[in-house]
Amino acid sequence: MSIRTVAIVGCGIGRSHIVEGYLPHSDKFKVVAICDLNEQRMATVGDEFGIERRTTSFAELLADDTIDIIDICTPPGIHLEQVVAALAAGKHVVCEKPLTGSLAAVDTIMAAEKTAKGVLMPIFQYRYGDGIQKAKRIIDAGIAGKPYTASVETFWLRKPEYYAVPWRGKWATELGGVLVTHALHLHDMLMHLMGPAARVFGRVATRVNDIEVEDCASASLLMESGAFVSLSCTLGSQEQLSRLRLHFENVTFESSHEPYTPGKDPWKIIAANDDVREQIDKVVGDWQPVAPRFTTQMGQFHAFLSGHAPLPVTTVDARRALELVTAIYQSSDSGADVPLPVGPDSPKYADWRARTK
Repeated sequence: MSIRTVAIVGCGIGRSHIVEGYLPHSDKFKVVAICDLNEQRMATVGDEFGIERRTTSFAELLADDTIDIIDICTPPGIHLEQVVAALAAGKHVVCEKPLTGSLAAVDTIMAAEKTAKGVLMPIFQYRYGDGIQKAKRIIDAGIAGKPYTASVETFWLRKPEYYAVPWRGKWATELGGVLVTHALHLHDMLMHLMGPAARVFGRVATRVNDIEVEDCASASLLMESGAFVSLSCTLGSQEQLSRLRLHFENVTFESSHEPYTPGKDPWKIIAANDDVREQIDKVVGDWQPVAPRFTTQMGQFHAFLSGHAPLPVTTVDARRALELVTAIYQSSDSGADVPLPVGPDSPKYADWRARTK
């Protein structure tokens, strides 16, 4: 099994990638370099994990043929240029969410992927954990049946000190608010389990903090399956929780309420009757524990690179999540229901930050 060399760019969330993603797979990955403009933070992370190579130059990493993977953990406003540059340099790329700030930019990345030597894996680490993956197995086995309705709640708390970080809370650098930076995780989980949306009506507002971007949002979705879904999110909840409740013909699923690990057990899996319960037991009765978040996503990424598994998260997945963001912003501005897919004719396709009111 070949060990893949990794350079981390951005030592904020990048530290979590090291702790949860790469260290548990020390036989598969080796972090050989870190890059950050904040040299004190870079020194702290480098000293903690014994990473000797430290640089403030992104270009230096791209030029190094000994580095296999560039892991981008920088502020969202520069993801596009860094992803495209890393792909052009022949690297495999891991990129934190949001992948970028518009559907046009996602399509630019997808065009770059077509001729790239390496592959891009966006981060959606909330897909991983025993609870969500049991639910996924049951749904994929056809046991759950017709989807009816669902509710998704991202109730988190962000106070002014969170926004003391200069790039947060600003359209130019964070690219959006609760929809882009926080609820994107749960909304991806929803579509991972229940499929894509067909129509969207949404509202956004800034009610909690003195910032540019939204910190409250709600939306009503009609899914391609015909199911109805309600989304609700705020950064002003005094009790933080993340919750999905999905109602199918034969099974109701409810996630754990842990705000940052909702994919972990315990999930409620409520069968319609004994026959359905027996079918569920057959498909998950031999369940082997699945590590949550980055640990499993990075493990599956290595399996893909070794030719043993599909890419766990794709640019298509990232686009689908950002298409939902785009539709909610468009609906909130226009007051109208928005059909999907969202294409170049949308006033938000090129840049969802352009306000139309």
